[in-house]
Amino acid sequence: MKLFQTTSPKHLYIHWPFCSSKCYYCDFVALEQHESFQDAYHDTLCKEIITFAQNLRKNTPESGNTIDTIFFGGGTPSLYPLDQLTKLFNVLHNNFNLKNSLEISLEANPADITEERLETWADLGINRISCGVQILDDDVLLRLNRRQRKKDVFNAMRILPKYFKNVSLDLILGLPDVTQTTWQDTIEQAINWPISHISIYFLTIHEKTPLYFKVQRGELTVPNDDIMICTYTDTVNFLAQHGFEQYEISNFSRPGHQSVHNKAYWDRKPYKGFGIGASSFDGSIRTINENNLERYLKCGQNIDCIIPCQSETLTPEQDLLELLMLGLRQKTGLDLQRVLYSLMDFQKNKLLDNLKLLQETSCIEEKDGRIFLTLKGMALENEVLLKLI
Repeated sequence: MKLFQTTSPKHLYIHWPFCSSKCYYCDFVALEQHESFQDAYHDTLCKEIITFAQNLRKNTPESGNTIDTIFFGGGTPSLYPLDQLTKLFNVLHNNFNLKNSLEISLEANPADITEERLETWADLGINRISCGVQILDDDVLLRLNRRQRKKDVFNAMRILPKYFKNVSLDLILGLPDVTQTTWQDTIEQAINWPISHISIYFLTIHEKTPLYFKVQRGELTVPNDDIMICTYTDTVNFLAQHGFEQYEISNFSRPGHQSVHNKAYWDRKPYKGFGIGASSFDGSIRTINENNLERYLKCGQNIDCIIPCQSETLTPEQDLLELLMLGLRQKTGLDLQRVLYSLMDFQKNKLLDNLKLLQETSCIEEKDGRIFLTLKGMALENEVLLKLI
């Protein structure tokens, strides 16, 4: 099953999986203490990009391989060795048209931010930094095996504005043993930094992670739903009062600084992911790359570096679920008629009944033919979607 036979992705994701230490809540494809594999991984990553671009030119020559956004995620992309990152950008420029790219983002741990790295990143064309702050409490960070400390964050915020005007902070709501005072102090500090964007993610406790077992044993406690709803609502209102407009459940920006790359995901635009565990979508088919490092590197030994992946052609039901899930995440909501159009009569009735129940519990509201999650609904998004479908 081949992707992008009739369309060309304008959005690229590049996965750098290496971490010097792995956070206890992390469920991503992230590799701790695997530095000896970095060279081979970098080489395979470059080969994967080259092979894909060559095939793309054959299938969609009219596209010109023009790219609008690139996102470096991880793992810890801020640990990508600068000489290798420079070589990777040479590969990107040789195989894609980046002249008019709107946004090239890199996720960074505050502990990795130095003048040398910032200068190199800016020179390479990276124009947006997503800084993983999470919380401003050293004790909490230590208990979560998070590498940076408050001093690293303050140092990063001191030197970042010299090189980047577009800086985003990542925070996590619902971390264990975080007091309301600590959370409020973190938010108040964040809005006083020269940043343009804030992402606030709800903590998800994934099974088999160290955090999961710590919570199960009672070593750490997480806030209940009522506290989460109240804290989230207060945070959204506080950010709005200070110029950060909410445009998605977890994302807030100053005017003109919404994340172009992430919005492409929510709008279900085609994108291509490179690296182990990276996903891709062409509008109807979704794939996930091989996530075993050894098998991934073995593919790089071939002339044509074709990475094995799991492929799935979305069914109409899956299409509808994604439309609901990604549409409702956004502050603009979802056109109800667009959803009802694809349903049979009994499905329409069921959906409308569920919508009515969710409106009665103040989780969803309807206006001018569009449905929206309320702040309560946003805080309980997973539960709302389960009831809705």
